[in-house]
Amino acid sequence: MLPLLLTLATDPVPTDNNVKAGWTAFAVFLLLLVAVGVLGWSFSRQLKKVKKASDAGVYDESDAPHKHV
Repeated sequence: MLPLLLTLATDPVPTDNNVKAGWTAFAVFLLLLVAVGVLGWSFSRQLKKVKKASDAGVYDESDAPHKHV
């Protein structure tokens, strides 16, 4: 454990010129944005299906908790 602490304590801090954002990280970021978009689109479709099925009476309303207004 002590060698790890010594390594962390003596590790030089990189300067701004040594740190660069890479294309790989940008591609991963774009893929994550696309994944969130696809998941949101799919979730929206599923909610529409549930609403349509609920309106059609597919679900048993007697088991649903009562709404207090």
